Amino acid sequence: MHYGRNRVITALAALALIGSATVASSPAQAEPDIDDVKQRVDNLYHEAEQAQERYHDTKLRLDALREELESLRADQKRQSTEVAEVRDDLRATMLRQYEGSDLSAVGQVVVAEDPQEFMSGLTTMSAVSSVQSALYDAYATQVDALELRRDATERRVAEISEAEQALAEEKAAVDDKLADAEALLDKLEAEEREAMLSRGVVRVPSDVPASGRAAAAVDYALAQVGDAYVYGAAGESAFDCSGLTMRAWGTAGVGLPHSSSAQFGTGTRVSESDLQPGDLVFYYSPISHVGMYIGNGMIVHAANPGAGVRVDSLHSMPYVGAVRPG
Repeated sequence: MHYGRNRVITALAALALIGSATVASSPAQAEPDIDDVKQRVDNLYHEAEQAQERYHDTKLRLDALREELESLRADQKRQSTEVAEVRDDLRATMLRQYEGSDLSAVGQVVVAEDPQEFMSGLTTMSAVSSVQSALYDAYATQVDALELRRDATERRVAEISEAEQALAEEKAAVDDKLADAEALLDKLEAEEREAMLSRGVVRVPSDVPASGRAAAAVDYALAQVGDAYVYGAAGESAFDCSGLTMRAWGTAGVGLPHSSSAQFGTGTRVSESDLQPGDLVFYYSPISHVGMYIGNGMIVHAANPGAGVRVDSLHSMPYVGAVRPG
């Protein structure tokens, strides 16, 4: 009897232990998966970079429109001055027809006995007035056209300002998501976090076969490996992707816009099989990232805030194409 009862008690105890173990291993207590966190952080970094590159594009368009607007205003001022001069000439001509010493000349024409002389005099006076009026109308029309263009340009500036505000709000939203990702990263052990952020890092090559201006650009870019990635930055110790390539080629005497998509429109297009060190390589569709080819299927680029400036493989991101600056 006692033996049977002991067996039941032992079985119940074992079940209790199994139940407690099951509760302890509940999914609610699971640590965040490092690969999942890395993917989420990478996605958020890319979203922020897309917003930043769109901001660069908008700023370039805005700068061009402001320059155009300044030119239009200068033209309008010049045309307004010329119109005023024509108007004064026309007023003086009309006054001379009816006042002062010219009144006797008008009388002489009117009383001229020779009909041809009479017609010639009237035609000459009429022609002067017509020329003045035509010039006035021409300049007035040009001024109207300039006014219309100026108004259109100012409306465009306002639209771009609104777009910039929208992009700023979009980037702020992405920054909030990045903060969420950082909160997840903070839950990881320091060693795990460091391993995740440094995953895939490639050593800087000791020698890159480049020459001329390309060599200067490559040397500058490689010297920045390890620097921070900051949205909108272009040196001295922090860069975004297009800021790094702009500064690198700038040291070689080649001016580039601070925009990955705009940089894709500069230089000479080259195929992947013809890539040479110094060529700019572009990623994603629409283009939102740029790096610099350094040979052997490798690039140097400002990757993202978690990785900074580093060396990666050419196809570490969705490759789109390449150009050769200069």
